[in-house]
Amino acid sequence: LAFNPSHLEIIDAVVEGSVRALQDKRTNNGENEVMAILIHGDAAFAGQGVVMETLNMAETRAYTTGGTLHVVINNQIGFTTSNPFDARSTLYCTDVANMIQAPVFHVNGDDPEAVVFVTRLAIDYRMKFNRDVVIDLICYRRHGHNEADEPAVTQPAMYEFIRQQPTVRRLYAERLITADIVSAADERALEENYQAALNRDDIVSRPLIDDAEIYPKPSWMPFVGQEWTATYDSGLPLDTIQALADEFLSLPPGFTLHPRAAAIVESRKAMAAGEAPMDWGFAETLAYASLLKQGYPIRFSGQDVGRGTFFHRHATLHDQVTGEFWTPLEHLSQPAAPFRIYESLLSEEGVLGFEYGYASSAPGVMVIWEAQFGDFANNAQVVIDQFIASGESKWGRLCGLTMLLPHGYEGQGPEHSSARIERYLQLCAEQNIQVCIPSTPAQIFHLLRRQMLRPYRRPLIVMTPKSLLRHKLATSTLEELGQSGFRNIIGDTDAVDDQKITRVILCAGKVYYDVLDARRKQDLDHVAIIRVEQLYPFPDQEFAAQLARYPNVRELVWCQEEPENQGAWHQIKHRFTGHLVGGITLTYAGRPMCPAPAVGQFHRHLEQQKQVVHDALLG
Repeated sequence: LAFNPSHLEIIDAVVEGSVRALQDKRTNNGENEVMAILIHGDAAFAGQGVVMETLNMAETRAYTTGGTLHVVINNQIGFTTSNPFDARSTLYCTDVANMIQAPVFHVNGDDPEAVVFVTRLAIDYRMKFNRDVVIDLICYRRHGHNEADEPAVTQPAMYEFIRQQPTVRRLYAERLITADIVSAADERALEENYQAALNRDDIVSRPLIDDAEIYPKPSWMPFVGQEWTATYDSGLPLDTIQALADEFLSLPPGFTLHPRAAAIVESRKAMAAGEAPMDWGFAETLAYASLLKQGYPIRFSGQDVGRGTFFHRHATLHDQVTGEFWTPLEHLSQPAAPFRIYESLLSEEGVLGFEYGYASSAPGVMVIWEAQFGDFANNAQVVIDQFIASGESKWGRLCGLTMLLPHGYEGQGPEHSSARIERYLQLCAEQNIQVCIPSTPAQIFHLLRRQMLRPYRRPLIVMTPKSLLRHKLATSTLEELGQSGFRNIIGDTDAVDDQKITRVILCAGKVYYDVLDARRKQDLDHVAIIRVEQLYPFPDQEFAAQLARYPNVRELVWCQEEPENQGAWHQIKHRFTGHLVGGITLTYAGRPMCPAPAVGQFHRHLEQQKQVVHDALLG
C-alpha cells in the first residue's frame, strides 16, 4: 500500500516503479509474483494527465510491470461536477484506457456478486496475458466530499435519489433472504452483533499486516539514522581504473562506429592511459563501471540518456552498418551487477514518479533519472514536491534517487538555461535532499560513487554541465580519481599569496571558469575563488577552513549566472553571514532580477555574462 498525497493520481507511476523494483528482485517470473493495483476516481481517471502517462508506460521495456489492475470507483461526480459534458469529452470515464486497448468491465456497484465475478475475471486476464485491465465500478457517493460538505447544495436531484436508495448491505441482505439463504432473524442478529462490537470498541476488521511490518525492512536498516557526514572512500587505484577502461572501451569484432563516436572512444583510451586530460563522459562512465564491479546494479533512464543530449556519454553505441546497438557496461566481466539504461518515453512527471517509486523500494540499486535539459524537470514538480523532497518527512520513506539536471547559461535562451536551483534549495530542510554542482570530471566520479558507497540514502540532485563537458579547463587527472572522495568545498587551486587576498569570490558551477579566466588575464592577485560544490547540506566546517586561509579578507562576493531572484543567492547567503566579522562585507554579483531564467538574444547574454564577471572581480 503506497503513501498517497492529495494530488490526484500522482501515486500511479510511483506504485508502478515500486512494483517493477520488487519484480526485478525476483529471478524468475517476477511479473506474476508482484502485481500493481491502482484505485482511481472517475473524474481523476479521465482528467489527470499522469494517468495517460502511466498507461503509456505499460508496454514499454523500461516501465512495464506485466499488467496493472485498474479499479475506477465511479461515483459519477468529481467534487461538485456531475455533468458528464463538463467532466470529460468521452462517453465513459474509462475511455482513456482505449489508448492501450485495455479491456474495461463496467459493473454495478450495488451487485456484490457481479463485482466479485468481474474482479476474478480481470485478475485472470492480467495473469494470463500480462496486460492492463480496467474495472469500472459504477456506484454513488452517499455522503459529501468531506465531513463538512452538503452535496445537495450542488446536486439536489442526485441526492434526493440517493437518499431513497437502499444501501448495498440492505439490497444484498434482501437478496439473500429472498433466496432463502439466510433468514431475516439471522440478518438482524448479524447487524446487532456487529453494532454491539463497535460499541465495545472491538476490532471488527480482519488484520491485514503484522505489526512488525511497519518497521523498516532489513534492506533499509543499514541506512536508517545515518548522517550525510558518514565516512566512505570513493577513490580507485590506477590499475583498477585502467582495467575497467579496457573493458568498457572494448567493442565486438566487426562493430562499425560512427566516425564521431569512434573518435570519442579513441580519446577515452588515451585518457585511460594517462596520455590526455580526462573529460566528464569518461569519468562518469568509469564511476558506473566501478560501482557495477562492486555489486551495485544501476538503472538509468531519461530522454537521450544512451548517447547523452550533448553527445558526451555514449553509454549505448550503434553499429552504422547493421543498426545493432552495444551497451559496454552490460558486458563487463563477471562478477558484475546488471546495468540497465533506457531511453524514456517523452514524459517527465510519469517517468520521474516511476523512478522515485523504484528507488524507494530498492536501496541497493543506483537509480538515475536525467532530464534532457534541467529546465524541463518542472514538468514533474508535483513528484519533486510531494515525494522527493518531503516523502521522508511525511511518511518516513527513504529514497536514494539521483537526478541529473543539465544547467548552465550559454546563451540558449529562457527555455534551455536553468534547472531552477532555487526551487530545490527552497525545499531543503532537515537534511532531506542533497543538492550538488560538481565542476570537474573527478568530482562527478566521486559524487556518483559516494551516493552508493556511503551508508546514506537521500535523493541526490545534481546540476550537471553542458559546455563544461568539453571545456579545456574542466578536466581532471587519473590521480584525482584515487583521492578519497567528493570535495564539498574546493579552495583556490591557483598559487595565490594568502596574505594578499582581500576579496574572496564564492561561486558554484560553470561561472567559476569564467571568473578564473578573467582573473588570470587581469592578474588580480588580491582575489581568491572558493567553489561551493555541495549547496545542501551546507558544509559549514569545510567552508570555514577554506576562508580561514585568508586573514586579510575584507569582501565576500557571491557570484552566480542566474538572475538575483533565482539561483542559490537567497537560499545560501545566510550561510556566510556568520563569517562577516571585523568589517567583512557580503555582496552579490550576478544578473539582475528577471521573470524568465535568461534573455533570448545571444549578444545580450554575452553582455550580461561579461558584466557578471566584472562585478565579481572589480564591482
